[in-house]
Order: sequence, then structure tokens, then C-alpha cells
Amino acid sequence: MSEQSDWERWLAEHVPVLLLFARQQTRCEADAQDVLQEAAIESWERQGQGQLPPLPFVFATIRRRAIDLARTNERRASRESAAGADSPQSWFDSSAEDRERSRMLQQAMTSLPEIYRDVITLKIWAGLTFTQIADALDIPANTAASRYRYGLEQLRRTTREILA
Repeated sequence: MSEQSDWERWLAEHVPVLLLFARQQTRCEADAQDVLQEAAIESWERQGQGQLPPLPFVFATIRRRAIDLARTNERRASRESAAGADSPQSWFDSSAEDRERSRMLQQAMTSLPEIYRDVITLKIWAGLTFTQIADALDIPANTAASRYRYGLEQLRRTTREILA
């Protein structure tokens, strides 16, 4: 039989138990499937031409990949938590008189395309110049300025629609 059919047969035989193991090592089904796929490919490539990887090696690779994924997720969550601790939870001051306006502006900001929302956020809330925004987003400064203008115009239209 060809390598392809041997590999397909090997996968059909072992994937159910490998996926079960991957589920136990990760937090969700999607992560388990990703870890299994990466481990299967890595095991196949490391084993060499035409040879099927030994099952214990694949289990070890799944476990290692799951640990790496968990560490990555924990580092990301830690960075996001640290970044969020310094910034307010709401984009706007929500004093009693301004709550409705804040809600409308948050809704309008959320409805903006990301390219406008990023520039407006960096300009207004981070206080960056268009040159600094251009560097941060890897776009020309004139593009940053025009996105800011277009984004503000779209915000005006959206808030008028909400108020109407």
C-alpha cells in the first residue's frame, strides 16, 4: 500500500483515542482538535519518510502541545488583565447625566469598522499624533488622518440615527 493509505488507515484507527486524550489535556473541543492536528503533523514529520509514528510518541507530543497552548493562553490572559487594570472599563465617563450619551457613543463606536475604531481610539483616548498612529498601525500618516475624519463622520451619522 502507499504511504498515504497507510497514514489514512493509521489515523482512522487512532484518532478517536488521540482526540479523547487531547480533550483531557485542553480546555475545549476546538483546542483539542488543534492540538491533535499539530501533534499528528509534527509526529509524522519527525518520524521520517514512510514510517508511521509510534503511538506513545504521539501522546507525548499531544501533551507537550497542550502544555504549550495553556502557557500561551495564560500569558495572554495575564497581559490582557494587566493592560485592563490601568484603563477604565468603559470608554466614556458615565456620570448620572451622561449615561445615556455614553451608551449611545459606545454603541456607535462598536458599530464602526475596525480600521476607523482603531484610529479614533488611538487619537482620542491614547492621545497619539497621526504620525504615532501611523507607526502603531503600520499605515501612512495621511491614511491615519483620513480614517480619523471618515470615522468621526460615520460616528456623527450613527449617533444622529440613534437619536432619531
